Amino acid sequence: MVDGACLELPGKHETSREGEAEGERALIRRAQRGDRSAFDALVRLYDQEVLRLTLRMLRSEEEAQDLYQEVFLKVYRSLGRFRLEARFSTWLYRVVTNVCFDHLRRQKGRSELPARAGGDGELGYAEALADDRPGLNPEQALRAQEISHRLEVALRQLSPRERMVFELKHCQGLKLRAIGELCGTSEEAAKNSLFRAVQKLREDLSDLV
Repeated sequence: MVDGACLELPGKHETSREGEAEGERALIRRAQRGDRSAFDALVRLYDQEVLRLTLRMLRSEEEAQDLYQEVFLKVYRSLGRFRLEARFSTWLYRVVTNVCFDHLRRQKGRSELPARAGGDGELGYAEALADDRPGLNPEQALRAQEISHRLEVALRQLSPRERMVFELKHCQGLKLRAIGELCGTSEEAAKNSLFRAVQKLREDLSDLV
């Protein structure tokens, strides 16, 4: 006989998360069987996150909208191969990353530079991003606009993988191990790409930051 005092019931939030996860798995199963309404419901669960991520990667609303459509088309075509023991969000974000990476690679069409020795590839994003807090005086606001423009130009000079890793690290806040998994590479390779990106940005923005 089990002593009831020893039982630990899941908390309210844990129960809620488990219920949401099971509801999501039920939607996936239905969508895999061809239920279009279930697939549409999955899209609604993640559409804003996917759009936000593509916009962060590409920094172009028009391109982000186009790739948003491409992402969910790929998801629709390959959902039958998704295994329910994996996390759907991780699988989905890998699709997003691959679609964005392929797009940037087509645009760029140049190889990456060899990694430089030393350093850990860390750069506080505040060092490069403009200060857009309210209350800036006209001179500060003008400088903020200049930094934003310069940063955008500098990001476009990075190789596709360098830009992808930098955005995932400093805009999405992901760990290098997770970035490596999303990009289909190792944590060390992601770290090297981040280091190269940081060095290039520091050189390009050295007169501003």
